[in-house]
Amino acid sequence: MPDNKDTEAFYKRLKEELLNTSLWPSAYLYKFIVPTADDKIHQIEEMFNNMGAVIDTKTSSNGKYTSLSIHVKMEDPDAVIAKYKEVSTVEGVISL
Repeated sequence: MPDNKDTEAFYKRLKEELLNTSLWPSAYLYKFIVPTADDKIHQIEEMFNNMGAVIDTKTSSNGKYTSLSIHVKMEDPDAVIAKYKEVSTVEGVISL
């Protein structure tokens, strides 16, 4: 995301959508793409450790990238957004 103003607008819109479409607590599916590197994948997996998350990984056909699908029960939209912000600190990660 280009700048902080756009990022905050995105998260505000996401929170509104989550409040309007789900009952909380609720199951949530995160999807991330990261350059294939064990340390980056492990870093993201650790962020969901002890949360009861089910994590599926799939490496791209050329092996350059790995997608992570993370199914986890979240308490509310603020918790969902906080986790997106935490994962965004991993270098090269793309949130879908």
